[in-house]
Amino acid sequence: MRARLSDIARQAEVSEATVSRVLNDRPGVATETRQAVLTALDVLGYERPARLRKRSAGLVGLVVPELDNPIFPAFAQTIESALAQSGYTPVLCTQTPGGVTEDEYVEMLLDRQVAGIVFVSGLHADTAADHERYRKLIARPLPIVLINGYADGIEAPFVSCDDREAGELAVEHLVSLGHRRIGLITGPDRFLPVQRKLAGFRAAMHRLVGATDAEIDELIALSLFGVEGGKAAANRLLDKGVTGITCGSDLMALGAIRAARQRGLSVPGDVSVVGYDDSPLMAFTDPPLTTLRQPVIAMGVAAVRALVDEINGHAAPNSEYVFRPELVSRGSTGIAPQVTHLAAAAAAPAAAPAS
Repeated sequence: MRARLSDIARQAEVSEATVSRVLNDRPGVATETRQAVLTALDVLGYERPARLRKRSAGLVGLVVPELDNPIFPAFAQTIESALAQSGYTPVLCTQTPGGVTEDEYVEMLLDRQVAGIVFVSGLHADTAADHERYRKLIARPLPIVLINGYADGIEAPFVSCDDREAGELAVEHLVSLGHRRIGLITGPDRFLPVQRKLAGFRAAMHRLVGATDAEIDELIALSLFGVEGGKAAANRLLDKGVTGITCGSDLMALGAIRAARQRGLSVPGDVSVVGYDDSPLMAFTDPPLTTLRQPVIAMGVAAVRALVDEINGHAAPNSEYVFRPELVSRGSTGIAPQVTHLAAAAAAPAAAPAS
């Protein structure tokens, strides 16, 4: 059926001249407007002109950890969308405990002749892992991009959130609320992002609280990532009298809140808790979670652009692109309890003199 410009223009809410420019693939039309016209074609049942039919430029592998942590589906969605907009078909590979390993997924992707692979929080973030696997991929040659982790000697683009900065920002926020006894909960320290958070936490505690190395060591609790790991680590810190807890993930923060409540403590009345990621739904927890937001969209788009450049032979600089986290203050942090008590005492009326 031949497309009528007037019908398409009416459906897309644009002029017929704009429809004509889009159908003839001429410049000067905004991306959103062009998409609206193409969508109108689809809705009205018209066939797109051959020049406007997207052909897949190839497959790209996307390897992510388990999807229990909502930050990983958020990364996957952003990266898949950016790949699709660049004409590539994403192949999502999700790891689960005891399931298919990263190396097994890579073999499967190589069998499918993918044009490149994006790794999110993979073995490249594990300092105890053998990184020769990535050097072999590059030598094939196969373009790769690695998100949230860095290792010397891998000639590929890295995209990371500034974990050291996140560690410092969390402490700064809690100190600004009067907290001095501040603990850190995070995962195993063989992971580079954990090492960087530890460095930021230590630096801020030295600078803002004046804590010694020995005192800081007492305020660090390493555990498994996840709600249960956060709960177990929080119990150890609460035994040491902390009033503020900063965590290596939002799920660990939710575990810390659970541990506090099971002790009859209120959050943030007795204990303030800071997460990390700002994964979906954290604004709707009880209380809404104060957290360090990873700029997932900016990081995902940057990773895809670097990969597409590599695929097209325009090699991106083999360095680490570091994105700054953003502190999102919500209801899980408040004035330190000792500060609140001092303020209440200062506001109390003086006792009447004895008669």
